[in-house]
Amino acid sequence: MEELSNDTEGLQVAQKLASCTLLEGIGESALLRLTHAGELLRAKRNEHVFREGDDGDRVYFILEGKVRISRQVPGMGEEALAVLPAGAAFGEMALVDGSPRSADALAHETCELFVIGKDELANQMFVDRTLACDLLWKIVRMLTRRLRQTNDKMTFLSITGRFE
Repeated sequence: MEELSNDTEGLQVAQKLASCTLLEGIGESALLRLTHAGELLRAKRNEHVFREGDDGDRVYFILEGKVRISRQVPGMGEEALAVLPAGAAFGEMALVDGSPRSADALAHETCELFVIGKDELANQMFVDRTLACDLLWKIVRMLTRRLRQTNDKMTFLSITGRFE
């Protein structure tokens, strides 16, 4: 991981973060504060960002490239759960429940990520209550959307007889 080298780089990262779904509509000053609290991570294709069972102590924002979220299924190998594009965030579940990672995250292609630790993000949210409220509601909506998608998949599998 690398720290941002100067204010110009911080501004460039803040502009990229502004297009991330989880941070859309967040003010420029709050985004700049976030850039100073986090770091950049570059990952090569098929490189693990984290593994299932790792501590869930960071959230990741995809600035460039794609990230594959997957699980290892015994006897079958890797099962991709999602391929996330630039602008997506992942690892947010650990911010909510503090549990270990529930899946692997791998660079699906070379990518640039912005990473912020749970404690650093909590500090930023403590200082800026508007950021905290906006961010928490966005996380709730994202998790709700994912739960609905899972419900739809489970219903489909049940109807088609693939889930018994």
